[in-house]
Formats: sequence, structure tokens, C-alpha cells
Amino acid sequence: MAKLSVNNISKSYGKREIIKDISLEVNDGEIVCLLGVSGVGKTTLFNIISGLLIPDGGKVLLDNKDITGESGHISYMLQKDLLLPYKTVLDNVSLPLIIKGENKKTAGLKAEKYFKTFGLDGNQDKYPHQLSGGMRQRAALLRTYLFSQEVALLDEPFSALDAITKRNMHSWYQNVMEKIKLSTLFITHDIDESIVLSNRIYIMAGKPGRITQELKIEDQKPRGEKFVLSKEFIDYKRWILNVLDDGEIK
Repeated sequence: MAKLSVNNISKSYGKREIIKDISLEVNDGEIVCLLGVSGVGKTTLFNIISGLLIPDGGKVLLDNKDITGESGHISYMLQKDLLLPYKTVLDNVSLPLIIKGENKKTAGLKAEKYFKTFGLDGNQDKYPHQLSGGMRQRAALLRTYLFSQEVALLDEPFSALDAITKRNMHSWYQNVMEKIKLSTLFITHDIDESIVLSNRIYIMAGKPGRITQELKIEDQKPRGEKFVLSKEFIDYKRWILNVLDDGEIK
């Protein structure tokens, strides 16, 4: 049974169809990428999965339970880290627990247990402006994890980082995901990123946006520099580029 199932989701704004008949699955502990050009409807789909929007048709299932239109079940991390500048890193990442009713002290103790795992140890009392871009994204991901350890939606989590920091974050992200096993669906425009991080890739294209292809990445994780230079990586990338150029269901 899939952890998250999206079944035949469609959404229009007025007479304009944004996404049509989209179905996908995320299995337990799996990282799945949603890859496509800007404006194809990826963020609309995320808003539906998270319960922020109600679809015109279709269902969203979590552990086979219908959660369509219900927020609070699935965590959602946006491109910007959205850390509150006047709160410490510990207070920022503790917020989901406090919102759920934990007192500040208990929430802080629970959150602090994960600081070492997320490479944040020693930064508990710092403020967001004292952190690098990569460290801020680590804090944002930990906050996302503490909101829900079921499924996370990540909307271009590394796109604001420079190329070197992004490469380092990819390595870190693979290692931390091996530890926490968080079922994840993430949006990216970066083909290389999708191949390096994903177990599977869904490609969205067209107007309205639809799932046109699914690609399984068989190579073992973690995937580093050798993988990026391998024939297998180049073959995956060539296949994706051909599909994106076509933009048609085959």
C-alpha cells in the first residue's frame, strides 16, 4: 500500500484547466520528484495534496484514508525557508510542536534531539541571519519534519542556493533521509537534482498539466560525483530531455 496516493486530481480556475486527471504515489520512505516547466501546475497540485485547495475532481489518500481538502496531515516546505528572524533556530524549529499544543520547554527538548541528525548542533541559540543559506534550509527541513513525520512536500527546497552549496546540500540531504526515512514528494526544475535525489521521477507537461511519464532511478544511494559523471546518469538525463521536448503522453 502506498503511503500517499493522488488519484485522478483535476483543478480549474474558471474555464481554464490547470491540471487534469493526475495520479501518482509515494511509498513509505521513498523520495519522489515532480519535474516540469514553470506554469505546468505543480504548485497547484501541491496545494491540493496539502489540503490548501479543494480539487474539482479526484482524491488524496494518506495510508488509504481520504484526506482531500483537509490540512494538517502533510507537511509543506516552500522554496523560501520562512524562518522567523526574531526567534532563535531552536524556537523556529519548535514551532510546529507548539502549534500542536506542546509547551515551549517540552517542544524545545523534543526538537533539540534532532539537531545532531540534521547537522545543526551548536546552532540552537543563533538567529536565522547568523546562518548560511544551507544551514537555514536544514533548519527549515527539520521544522517541516517536526510538523509531520508522515509525508513531506518540498517545493524547490534547494533552488535559491549557489551551485557549490546545492551540491553539498544534495549530499547532506541523501544522508539525513537515509536516517529519518521521510516519505517525500518534491518539486524541482533541476533535472540533475531530480536524478541524484529521487527513487522515482514523475514528469509533468502540457496545458492543462498532466503526468506524461514516470522514470525509476535504479542506482543505489547515496549518489555522489562519480554517479553524476556516469553513463547511467547521462542516459537518464537524455531520456528526460527527450520527454520534456516532446511534451506528449506516449
